[in-house]
Amino acid sequence: MAKLEQIVYGDFNQILNKIENGILNGSISASLENSSDFQSGGARCSVRVFERFSWTGSNRVSLSVTLFQGEDNTIHLSAITAGGSQAMFFKINTFGEEAFLDKLRELL
Repeated sequence: MAKLEQIVYGDFNQILNKIENGILNGSISASLENSSDFQSGGARCSVRVFERFSWTGSNRVSLSVTLFQGEDNTIHLSAITAGGSQAMFFKINTFGEEAFLDKLRELL
């Protein structure tokens, strides 16, 4: 698994749209598997789960992205990849996971 956590600045909707469009247009095999959005008071949270084929690992990898905006309007991003390993009991060949996360880093 690879993980990225950071604070991002800007309009919540614009950031979310940029991430969605950038991931989906960044790979021919990328898909949005599911999403969730909710609000409570002044807080807001959006979760997106993407998947794509990793040519280097010959398997599919997923990328879960969570955007959270609290009442102070600070936007927190957490992104976690999974599924890039080919081994049964330990992780090897996680290049696909890192590459998927690198695409998100480029967008940010």
